Amino acid sequence: MQVESLVFILEMLYELNFMIRIVKMTFDPTKVDEFLSNFDEVKHLIRNFDGVEHLSLLRDKTHPHIFFTYSHWQSEQQLENYRNSDLFNRVWNKTKPLFIAKAEAWSVDEIIKIS
Repeated sequence: MQVESLVFILEMLYELNFMIRIVKMTFDPTKVDEFLSNFDEVKHLIRNFDGVEHLSLLRDKTHPHIFFTYSHWQSEQQLENYRNSDLFNRVWNKTKPLFIAKAEAWSVDEIIKIS
């Protein structure tokens, strides 16, 4: 029982060290399919980038041209490495022209997780 408790605590501490990044993107409704096609081509490259532990693409239920990326990063430095990479530049140069509003981004820490 003690070993299981220790493993659980270590897993929780490991998870708490992740940084969460949320990016809101508002697209021209006529450009959504182009964005989804582009994202499909690079999603595995982004997910497998050094430091990325999780990547999700979310879509607003009320406004189907609004999307969010939700990602977990091992560190803020690894996020910065991605933001300065050729991969990010390629992705962003294809994505940014499809927006009708400026993208918004938040880096957050998970405070409480209830499963």
